[in-house]
Amino acid sequence: MLNPLYILQSHKLRITDCRLDIIQEFLDKNVALSHSDLEDKLNQQFDRVTIYRTLKTFLDKDLIHKVLDDSGATKYALCAHGETKHMHNHEHVHFKCESCGETTCLEEITLPQIKLPSGFEKKEMNLLVQGICDKCN
Repeated sequence: MLNPLYILQSHKLRITDCRLDIIQEFLDKNVALSHSDLEDKLNQQFDRVTIYRTLKTFLDKDLIHKVLDDSGATKYALCAHGETKHMHNHEHVHFKCESCGETTCLEEITLPQIKLPSGFEKKEMNLLVQGICDKCN
């Protein structure tokens, strides 16, 4: 299992308590988290701006990705990195449980190739499946 220190080092990021704690939250929960989820958990240690800046840095460094969610809140998930970083695909299916509300990356299910009409340019693609997760079922 990956540890927060290894993840930061492999992305050539400076080690800070906030970065370590946020990565640990993603590892512990193993679901998509919003800024407010992290703020609720870490508000005693870090202010909201520090958490926001940390998430932005992680996005810029391709350590996390944004997750489509029907709630309107932006959520983030830790990118799956194997031995070689950046060998992951952001275009995978996300699953939102209607019971517990958690959104999970289903990395093993990739999105189909879509041929767009002439003049259209794809920036990103998302697919959200809703139902009951294995923990709630």
